[in-house]
Amino acid sequence: MKSGRPNLTVDIGGLVLKNPVMPASGTFGYGEEYAPFLDLNCLGAVVTKGLSLRPKAGNPTPRIAETISGMLNAIGLQNVGVDDFIKFKLPFLREFTTPVIVNFFGNTLEEYGEVAARLSDIPEVTAVELNISCPNVKKGGIVFGTDPKAAHEAVSTVRKQLNKHLMVKLTPNVTDITVIARAVEEAGADSISCINTITGMAVDIKTRRPRLANRTGGLSGPAIRPVALRMVHQVVQAVKIPVIGVGGIVRPMDALEFLIVGARAVQVGTANFVDPASMITIIEGIEQFLLEEGLTDINQLIGSLEL
Repeated sequence: MKSGRPNLTVDIGGLVLKNPVMPASGTFGYGEEYAPFLDLNCLGAVVTKGLSLRPKAGNPTPRIAETISGMLNAIGLQNVGVDDFIKFKLPFLREFTTPVIVNFFGNTLEEYGEVAARLSDIPEVTAVELNISCPNVKKGGIVFGTDPKAAHEAVSTVRKQLNKHLMVKLTPNVTDITVIARAVEEAGADSISCINTITGMAVDIKTRRPRLANRTGGLSGPAIRPVALRMVHQVVQAVKIPVIGVGGIVRPMDALEFLIVGARAVQVGTANFVDPASMITIIEGIEQFLLEEGLTDINQLIGSLEL
């Protein structure tokens, strides 16, 4: 820490970051796409686009639709696959000191375990983020993240194959997110990120057709921030492991809200499409707020909500 400047370092269950700001998976490519617009070394971490066992083409177009306060996406988790990521995408990230968190997913327990095993011994991968918002094709299509038993099984399977920090990203499309949070904590998660997108829909009134080829998609952006903040607050109260806040963070004050309710770090998603350097603005704004409040350490702010 430089003299006179507040300490922004956070510890997320042993995962130490220079500051609490990182991109949300799926909004930052594999890091290289945004490198011309900001210094990746200034971020707390780089979170990659979600990876699957084999390359995935994603959904047909159109698969993005702007909304009044955010966007809908139905990309379909398009990605190069874990092997090509390790071979072709990861070398670029070796140029930076910023920790790399690799998001990944599967449609069966076996796929989850196999991807985890392939990432486990890669030294450049600091941590993984497990996306459990996927259907289990072997069990009637139930989404892993909406059923506590299925979520527990997915996390347990990955935990057995992984010797790195395991972050689990929760879906908000559930009745009680704390039930899922406790299930993944019990299964071996080191931290939780929440929330993923909320299912939504938009219609073109001229053609009378859905604006997404997939009909429905994930709603993100400022519209979901109050919901995300409420869920982060609930999860912080329900588990002992650290929580990362995600959902509609655009301004420094948005990030500060999540930190005050107890999130140890935040992820910025849709804002990256509006301003590729938005995370830098947020980091600088957090630092300025601490200076104005006379705080020397960001950890004095985290979890300071008064009820």
